[in-house]
Order: sequence, then C-alpha cells, then structure tokens
Amino acid sequence: MKKSPLYVGIVLVSILSTPLHGNDEAKFESIFDGQTLSHWDGDPEHWTVEDGAITGTTTAEAPIPENKFIIWRAGEVDDFVLELDYRIMGGNSGIQYRSFEIEGKEWVLGGYQADIDSSPKHSGIVYGEKFRGILAKLGEKTIIGASHKPESREQFGDAEELQAAIKSEDWNHYRIVASGYKVEHFINGKLMSSTVDEDLEQRRRGGLLGFQIHKGPPMKVQFKNIRLKRLPLEDKKKVAFFAGTPSHGWGAHEHRAGCLLLANALNENLGDQVHAVVYDNGWPSDPTAFQNTDAVVMFSDGSRRHMVKNHLAEMDHYAKRGVGIGCIHFAVEIEIGEGGERFLDWIGGYFETDWSVNPHWEADFQSLPDHPVANGVQPFKILDEWYYHMRFREGMKGVTPILTALPPESSLTRKDGPHSNNSHVRAAVLERKEPQHVMWVSESETNRGFGFTGAHFHHNWADDNFRRVVLNAVAWIAGIGVPADGVPSMTPDEAGLEANQDFPKPSPEELEKKRKQREERLKKQQRAA
Repeated sequence: MKKSPLYVGIVLVSILSTPLHGNDEAKFESIFDGQTLSHWDGDPEHWTVEDGAITGTTTAEAPIPENKFIIWRAGEVDDFVLELDYRIMGGNSGIQYRSFEIEGKEWVLGGYQADIDSSPKHSGIVYGEKFRGILAKLGEKTIIGASHKPESREQFGDAEELQAAIKSEDWNHYRIVASGYKVEHFINGKLMSSTVDEDLEQRRRGGLLGFQIHKGPPMKVQFKNIRLKRLPLEDKKKVAFFAGTPSHGWGAHEHRAGCLLLANALNENLGDQVHAVVYDNGWPSDPTAFQNTDAVVMFSDGSRRHMVKNHLAEMDHYAKRGVGIGCIHFAVEIEIGEGGERFLDWIGGYFETDWSVNPHWEADFQSLPDHPVANGVQPFKILDEWYYHMRFREGMKGVTPILTALPPESSLTRKDGPHSNNSHVRAAVLERKEPQHVMWVSESETNRGFGFTGAHFHHNWADDNFRRVVLNAVAWIAGIGVPADGVPSMTPDEAGLEANQDFPKPSPEELEKKRKQREERLKKQQRAA
C-alpha cells in the first residue's frame, strides 16, 4: 500500500525523535499492526487476526501433533523489553524469545519461554522449550550453571498469591525483560519469575520471537498491543548487517550469504565482545533495528536501487550519534547529490558515476598501512570486480586507504560510460600511474566508516586475507579493539561457501562455461590494452 506524505512525515518524525541507546532510553515500537499478520509467520490454519489480536486456535477437528508457533520475521531479539496483552481460553501457550527453529520442522521453536496457562499453575514461569525444561518456577529466582539445571536462590513470592493476580479467560498484561543473561517475567505488574543464565554452553543472547499453541485439547490464545524496545548491550557491541535483495545469480553479489558468513565469523570468534545479526532483503522492517546497534554494514545493490536511498535522514541521524557504517561492493555506489554527500560524511568516499569505474581485474596489494584494520593481513593478490577511482573527501580528510593497487591498462578498455571508463580515470591511471584505493576507512567527529569495493565473487571470502581485512573493518567501526593478528576465522570450505546462497548452484557444465567466458573476457581486455 502506498503511504501518504503525511504518514511518511509522521514516521520520520518518530524515527528522528528516537534516542540512540548510548544517550537516552529507546522508546517502545509496535510490532503488530492490529489488522494483518504482516511480518508474522505461522500456519494459516491455526493463526489469524481476530478482535484486533493475533489469535491461535486448535480444535478437536484440527489438532496439532506437537507444539507450534507463529514467528516474528522482521528481526531477532537480544536485550529487550516486550510488553503485550494476552488472554487464553483452554490449554497452554507461551511467548518464545531468543529462540531457534528446530531443523526440518516448520513453525517449531526451542528456547526461552514465558509461560501462559489456562489452569492456575504455570503462567509466568521461565520455561525452556526443547531447552532444559523449567528454569524458574512462580515466585522463584534461580541461577543456571554448568550443570544446565536451575538452582533456586530466592523464593520471593507465594505461587498461589501470584496466580491470584491473573484473570482467567480475560485480558492480562505480560512484560518480559531480558538484559544480558538475566530474564524476568511480569504479569499485571507483578514479578512472576527470574533467572540468571550462567550456563556458558547453552545460554542464548539472541534469537527468534514467537507465540505458541500447544498440542492436546482444543484451545484459543490471543495477543494484542505488542510493543518492543531494545536495551543496550552493556557488555558487547552490536553489529547489524543489512543484506540486499537477490541480485546477480549464483556466486555473485550474494548479499545474504556473505553477510551471514561474516556475522557468524564474528559471533564465533569474538562472541565475548560482539553480537552480530543479519537483516535480509534490504532495509529492515523491524522498527527497533537501530535502537541498540553500534554499527551497520550494508552489502547490497547500489545506485538507484540502494536500500538507503529513501532512508538517508534516518541513517544520518544514527551516524551523527556514533553508529559506525560500512559498505561492501555495489553498496559503495550512491547517486550524486544528497546521497553522495551523506556517504562522504559516513564512510569518507563513494562510487560516483562518470568518475569511478567497475572493471574486473586482479589487484596486487603489495603493502598495507599501519592501521588496526590491516592487523594480521598479509600482501595478497586476487581477481574481483574492484571498483576504483572513488570520490573521496576533500584532501582525504579523516580517510585512510587500506587496500591500494595500480590497475592494469586492461581495466580501461571498455567504452566510455557512467561506470566503464572516462577521461578522468584514464588520466589518473594511464598517464599519472596513480595507485587506486579500493578499500578505505574513515573517521569523523561523530562516527567511523569503511568502504570495500570487492566481493563481487562470493568465493573470494575463502581467501583469508580478503576475509580478515573486512572482519577487521567491521570490528573497528563498531569500536571493538582489533586483535594484533586480526579477527580470527576459519577458512570456509566449499559447503560453507555454498550455504545460504540465493540462487541454485548451476550444473558443472554451466559452471565451466561461465569460467571460460570470464577467462575470455579478461583476455580480450588484455589484448585491447
């Protein structure tokens, strides 16, 4: 549905009045529109909107073989406060958070659960669905250690008295607070249960949000006035990768697969310092996406299709409040004008049409600067679609080149065009022999940024130096100290590289055909040069 200018203006005012987590408390945002299941994913046979509420039902005629969920798909939750109203008629339900999907099963979750029960027994407890069972009973504060089992530390309330505060088959107010590894459940203003999860092996800091319908007798449960706000991650930096929509076909511009690979590497190797998440398919629909984020990395198509094109004021608001910004490959290209000026502020440079070029060439990075983003990166050589001759800030103020190489003459054999060739770049490369910066970092009075023009070819992430320099940059813009040897990560194998790609893998014959076409194209460029 096309939004009116008034609606857009109201939303923008709301966004710009939302303080960043480092300054003031974030505000609650609605994550259910009261009319549709937009961004909610559940079995339509059991989940509908009724009475302005997300409604889950089972019947004697349509039982379910196991507990099922409706899942919020706009994002994942980490440290947060969730408030909503619920009522239940028969059976058992719950609110899943920081949860995970059970492999091979649709709409089945495991993880922390705030219980809801039609009988006066379990509502308000901390339960681990497929995740260690009951973690804190009513009126109980617990701690979970290496045994994976909760230990009671305090009985702060009487279970019967707490249950008496819950209205049967009527609307009740639920509040869930998850901060660090402590979770608390409140119903109608009363603390029901609390646990601190010190189980280093199994505890979770982030995951999915969902609502449950329970197997067994027929039941009905409803949720409305669903509001979420993020809490600052006091012990970690949060990095949000914004992955663009599917683009070029298998093996190229793999935005989602590339972002997941980088995010997983950060979580696996710097998990004590960083929490990395990935938003799919362009600009996030999660209205709380920026509330506790320290850095945003965009890997997407650019120019007129750039995901940030219609969100420049919003991004600028957060950049001015300290959020680091990184752009990978096509995402460094934005239209001249306001977009270009913003990119100069945020990341120090950008691809400008009729100035910059985007040929395929093998860059030979023979030396690296003394900068944290270069930590552990050795000189290397690799073929990619390395964009170059970027438009940088005047005098390179606050900009430090990281990867620099002299492009071959063969990279300038295409006809003049907005991306392919122009007199400015010919003079710089062919006449003045000026090495070109294809990766850089920037600092301003407000934030850090980086631009990386490689990553057209997804398989280049298997090069340890290629991958390490980007991981270093992400950590640096988030304010994390880059290890002396760089951010460590395992070299992905073929299966790891093929995981999560947007397009099916071509046949061996098609892959060989593509390889030969690429080789012939490069040879043609070299002959022309």
